Amino acid sequence: MLGTWEIILIVLVILLIFGGKKIPELMKGIGKGIKSFKDGMNGKDEEKEEQKQEEKKTDANA
Repeated sequence: MLGTWEIILIVLVILLIFGGKKIPELMKGIGKGIKSFKDGMNGKDEEKEEQKQEEKKTDANA
């Protein structure tokens, strides 16, 4: 488990590497990536449900 000093050191290193202006852009990019991943996972589930509904419709019409 990380202590307070370790977390402070990690934050300072990140600030030195990326700079204060780049961090919000970096976090925004990570957030968009996570949202895209979640949407993709949900989209696959929705596509499967749509296929099942279409199959039920075609079976009912036959």
